[in-house]
Amino acid sequence: MKVAVFRPDDDRLTRAIELLESLDVEPVADPMLAVEPSGNAPREDSDYTVLTSKTGVELAAAVGWEPSGTVCAVGEATATALDEAGYRVDLIPEEFSSTGLVAALEDRIGGANCEVARSNHGSPVLTNGLERAGAYVHETVLYELQKPSESGESATSAAAGDLDGALFTSSLTVENFLAGAEERGVREATVAGLNEGVVGAIGEPTRATAETEGIEVDVVPEMADFEALARAVVARLGSSDDG
Repeated sequence: MKVAVFRPDDDRLTRAIELLESLDVEPVADPMLAVEPSGNAPREDSDYTVLTSKTGVELAAAVGWEPSGTVCAVGEATATALDEAGYRVDLIPEEFSSTGLVAALEDRIGGANCEVARSNHGSPVLTNGLERAGAYVHETVLYELQKPSESGESATSAAAGDLDGALFTSSLTVENFLAGAEERGVREATVAGLNEGVVGAIGEPTRATAETEGIEVDVVPEMADFEALARAVVARLGSSDDG
């Protein structure tokens, strides 16, 4: 069975390939995101600072960021990156998402200065939610996410019926995947091919983007985590094969 994975071409893609191989499926590596650092640093005078990704933590550390106040991580992967970079982690929401983070902070953040440091494609769910809770929100773009020029071969595989599964980890991976299909003139066949297999989305926002574009999402893991997503999709593939 062949499963497409769209992680950036760094250690995340390497680990994703290793995981899929350990689950006895063939990874189809097709990075849909490339990271372009902005050189910006998060503000250091905020009451709360929110980091939303491992990449953001690494870039903040690279420019010598020294946090003040409460440091919040959107999930375990971000928290682990903070710990490995020598930063403390004061808060991780029970639900690893923007909605979960807003829920964890909304009763304590009224009137506070909140710094949100992330990519240029961050969801407004987080910043809008914090503002509605009464926070003064400042956002710093640590990096831009771009579509690699060579990406999109997996769209051709899907169009040919040669893809059994796909692992979408953000709305942007969905959009860039479909852009690759458009560039190759196979968008309709690509969506049809995907819908014959097992499609996984890491969370509800990603599911919503995919379904808006006609992609039928079969799996959304309980935890917004890549390993959970991969295991759930492979398990569904196994049960489909047994059926």
